[in-house]
Amino acid sequence: MGEYTKKWLSIDQQVDKLQERGVAIEPRDQTVALLSAVGYYRLTGYLYPLRKSELRLDERGKSQRRILSDYRAGASVAHVAELIEFDRQLRMLVMDGVERIEVAVRMRLGYVLGRRSAFAHLDPETFHPAFVEHRIDDATGWRTRPSKHAEWMARVAARRDGSDEAFVVHFREKYDGQMPIWALTEILELGHISRLYQGLNDDDAHEIAEAFNVPTKRLMASWLASVNYVRNVAAHHARLFNRQLQHAPSRPKVGVVPLLDHLRGSGAPKGVFGTYNALAVIAYLGRAIDGDSDWCARLTSLLEAFPSSPDLTISSLGVPEGWASLDLWRSPGPAIT
Repeated sequence: MGEYTKKWLSIDQQVDKLQERGVAIEPRDQTVALLSAVGYYRLTGYLYPLRKSELRLDERGKSQRRILSDYRAGASVAHVAELIEFDRQLRMLVMDGVERIEVAVRMRLGYVLGRRSAFAHLDPETFHPAFVEHRIDDATGWRTRPSKHAEWMARVAARRDGSDEAFVVHFREKYDGQMPIWALTEILELGHISRLYQGLNDDDAHEIAEAFNVPTKRLMASWLASVNYVRNVAAHHARLFNRQLQHAPSRPKVGVVPLLDHLRGSGAPKGVFGTYNALAVIAYLGRAIDGDSDWCARLTSLLEAFPSSPDLTISSLGVPEGWASLDLWRSPGPAIT
């Protein structure tokens, strides 16, 4: 393992380093201000797509692209500042869209499971057997580990016990922390919700999915996990621009969800991993929640204002050609009933 030997650089030295590598830094005082506000690593993260590269043959004779330290002609801090602002607005829109989904799925979980019983989340019959059964430890082959349900309950209990919400305090003081599912869902984060949904029996999971016009539990589970991942990226102020999603949403087969057929189209760059795929899923779920929402219109306006350059276009988000004319972004959607 190599030893890290790079030295600390002052802001002025960082500006000089950018300039030496081919980045236009004028007006210098604005570059200094931007570096002081966001830091060198954040700024160069947005510059990364503009770095030079070269093709080399590896030891097996296969062609490999190597990213170089210098930047292509036209790279500028002024352009990066526009990208950073674009990404900031994109994160805020993502948080807005995800909030609507999180609240609506909370409600639907509490409603459907509450019909079973106030404490359906404690009943093994509520879940798929694999979610409630103890698991064999892969390392030993015999020692059992807690079930996924037990692990979920432990995380939820920690959240409940640490909450200062008045209604949670009420349940702690009067009912020893026992909370009916329709109240418990109000303190669940999207990660808790996603994991709970994955474990549900097929009948309840399908009913919840249908409420959002999603045809299968598998799709709904994948979409919730992906939306949660994107939400966490946005909430921690990380870069959504030019990101390959570690948890990309499953793309339905053509004809299953017609509004999303284009996600399997050949014209979709980075069709599997691009941020656009998650944005499309957020838009689709949002339409089912509130067909009158202006979220799609606001996102469309932002994407159309993407600060393109000769070497960088909106395709860096995985946006396909002709996307703005698709019905997903133009037509009103049916609301949940």
